[in-house]
Amino acid sequence: MKVLIDDPRLKPVLDKVQAGERLSFDDGVTLYRSPDLLATGYMANLVRERLSGNVTYFNVNRHINPTDVCVASCKMCAFGKKARDPNSYTMSLDQVWETAGRGWSEAISEFHIVGGLHPELTLDWFCQMLRGLKERFPAVHLKAFTMVEIAYLAQRGKISVRETIERLKEAGVDSLPGGGAEIFSERVRRIICDHKIDGNQWIEVAREVHRAGLKSNCTMLYGHVENEEDRVDHLVRLRELQDETGGFVTFIPLAFHPGNTALAHVSSTTGFMDLKNIAVSRLMLDNIPHIKAYWVMMTPRIAQIAQRFGADDLDGTVVEEKIYHDAGATTSQSLRRAELLALIRASGRDPVERDTLYHPVVRDETTVTVLV
Repeated sequence: MKVLIDDPRLKPVLDKVQAGERLSFDDGVTLYRSPDLLATGYMANLVRERLSGNVTYFNVNRHINPTDVCVASCKMCAFGKKARDPNSYTMSLDQVWETAGRGWSEAISEFHIVGGLHPELTLDWFCQMLRGLKERFPAVHLKAFTMVEIAYLAQRGKISVRETIERLKEAGVDSLPGGGAEIFSERVRRIICDHKIDGNQWIEVAREVHRAGLKSNCTMLYGHVENEEDRVDHLVRLRELQDETGGFVTFIPLAFHPGNTALAHVSSTTGFMDLKNIAVSRLMLDNIPHIKAYWVMMTPRIAQIAQRFGADDLDGTVVEEKIYHDAGATTSQSLRRAELLALIRASGRDPVERDTLYHPVVRDETTVTVLV
């Protein structure tokens, strides 16, 4: 089959993709700089269908953000607040457990738990929170805490990252989300998140998570002050760690929402940019099984199209997303299971409900059965 490519720079990349060869750093930069989105999407779709066929995954999950109080002051964040801010909140343990129970009729299979770097909440408090969730919802997978939160809890408790992970694992953590990575470039981090751990530290925490036998996701925040080389460097560093540990399950490109942040002057990402990041991610991350089009950030419509540009996952029902809506996201804070099924089918893909680790599930009104 002859492939029409408007940008001749992409022909060598296509040859590698068709041969199943790994793309180089320079290939990644070429893909980002090429205006030929359709050819890039075509190549990404080849890889996507090689890995996942015609399937698009989703799950029924609930986001829980126990607090928005944060000691950091990241310019790219509209979620975190200082403890003295009258608009800040911190849930009690009972409030966390009560929030988790809402929407139980949808038979939620995952709680996605992240929050601010609270100056007073201790590792013991979070372990108690996890144990309470496991007692009340023993079948629900707990995907909890970013690498940034892990490093912060270790620092506050004056213990090692490894011990922190082991204590959280013993309390009930089943896997970790991939947030907080932003962009690993130190130049960029000094501008957008200089209060966080640096890129090398994020990688090291992820390495310890994987060594402890836990899987995690990974992310990249794009569309702020980074350039093409910064993005490719980020992807290559994730790919290198995956070569070493095999611990990443899914990569999620996250579109920056500038509203209500210190970077409000930055333009919002376009659909072109969102699809380009999905496609390049799928092409560069040859060893990470899944690429997620996070509908909350890129809108359900763009997430639909992204299924033909490299994505094989739409995330889940979410239920009350706070972090990106505080930054001005105008998407719904949740989608019901039937809406996700319709989105996927309308794009010509076959929906498969999954658990957090991509085992297919079947359900009745109140229970989920994992098909391992």
